[in-house]
Amino acid sequence: MQITQRKEGEVYIFSLDGRFDAHCAGEVEEKLNSAISEGSRKLLIDLEKCEYISSAGLRVLLAVTKKLNKKGGMIKLCSLQSYVKEVFDVAGFTQILKVYNTCPEAVQSF
Repeated sequence: MQITQRKEGEVYIFSLDGRFDAHCAGEVEEKLNSAISEGSRKLLIDLEKCEYISSAGLRVLLAVTKKLNKKGGMIKLCSLQSYVKEVFDVAGFTQILKVYNTCPEAVQSF
């Protein structure tokens, strides 16, 4: 898993490339929590290059969402591949998290 970070205005964008599973879940969670600790309240997870997500990846997103909501922030997702979108749909995560087709669309929505 490759994790790329960048900022667009007040939005902190994390691009995940590879498999979001138990092997990298801790690292992803650490980076997201670090951004929150530094004061970021608008996080966008770009999953365009994420080919797989496991329950460990879903758990990280749920934990970070709860933490960010308590601080008045918001996490959004964009560019989900069809398999990853299917996992989100089945798990009910598309009811919890805002999902956008493109990164620019998601950034604009904040």
